[in-house]
Amino acid sequence: MLEKLAQIKERWEEVKNLIADPEVISDMKKYIRLSKEFKELEMIVQEYEIYKLLISNIDASKDIMSGDEDPELKAMAKEELEELTTKKAEMEEAIKVMLIPKDPEDSKNAVVEIRAGTGGDEASIFAGDLFRMYTKYCDSRKWKTEMVDMTEGTSGGYKEVIFNVIGEDIFGQLKYESGVHRVQRVPKTETQGRVHTSAATVAILPEADEFDVEIRDEDIKKDTFCSSGPGGQSVNTTYSAIRLTHIPSGIVVQCQDEKSQIKNYNKALANLRSKLYEIEMQKRADELASKRKTLVSTGDRSAKIRTYNFPQGRVTEHRIGLTRYDLPNILDGDIQEIIDELQLAENTERLKEGTSNSEDSE
Repeated sequence: MLEKLAQIKERWEEVKNLIADPEVISDMKKYIRLSKEFKELEMIVQEYEIYKLLISNIDASKDIMSGDEDPELKAMAKEELEELTTKKAEMEEAIKVMLIPKDPEDSKNAVVEIRAGTGGDEASIFAGDLFRMYTKYCDSRKWKTEMVDMTEGTSGGYKEVIFNVIGEDIFGQLKYESGVHRVQRVPKTETQGRVHTSAATVAILPEADEFDVEIRDEDIKKDTFCSSGPGGQSVNTTYSAIRLTHIPSGIVVQCQDEKSQIKNYNKALANLRSKLYEIEMQKRADELASKRKTLVSTGDRSAKIRTYNFPQGRVTEHRIGLTRYDLPNILDGDIQEIIDELQLAENTERLKEGTSNSEDSE
């Protein structure tokens, strides 16, 4: 481990010099990539320095115990050695997780798309519940949310709602939410008290910037129309809403949240860029899936990932068999514990995979 950490420190110093190079600074794409790498490596280097000091202290305690020092001093060294050895084991486990290759998309902002599925009006209401849950969660993390588009349900909630989440390391946290979410409860319209099952689909996309995807103007068909959502006097009077069609792929996006046509265009373009980027990501995910089965982040939107059962006050995360009887708080945005458990499950799986790969190569 020390050898690998020393190599990482060497690379960190190399990157540190590169990002100060005027030639690199003039190449914005390269500069941004190297800056992200520097930040990620710096965290490992800091742990490496602490780990080296820990090893040094362990060696010093061992020297005292094997020397001719005072018995009382030896007893203190023995006690310290036990504490340091325990801390060393804990640090090594933490460093192993840090050494797992990170998904380069994890540091990106995210585009969240929630769509009502089976269940009619109840599915739209549930999609609204999920929208509230995610916005509350984002608020608790001090992340900024920015509406892109919405289509309201006839009895409340949303048939579809799309919004951006802006902050630090967003996609790496929210990506686990992609998939089918089910709700089991008695709908307001149910007169006989029967429990119905409805569903909504959540898709989390990494926000792509202009360096990730290049879109040519001639490949876009632009249409304007009147906004139909909230917006005061400008609604249905000005053509501020934007619909973009990407001709080569057939992908259509729209934005009507802003009163300004330019702002709506920029948001719609960013959403289109993220969708095109997702296609490329999916190709890579499919290639990876052919090599290994991933327990958590399969990227399969048709996979049923979570059930919210109202009669029992229960939320079940099917991918890892996790059940929590804390439905009201979870729907109020308290989902960090679930995300942490999903991250832990995936990291554990990837650690096992890394161990088996190293054994195979021996």
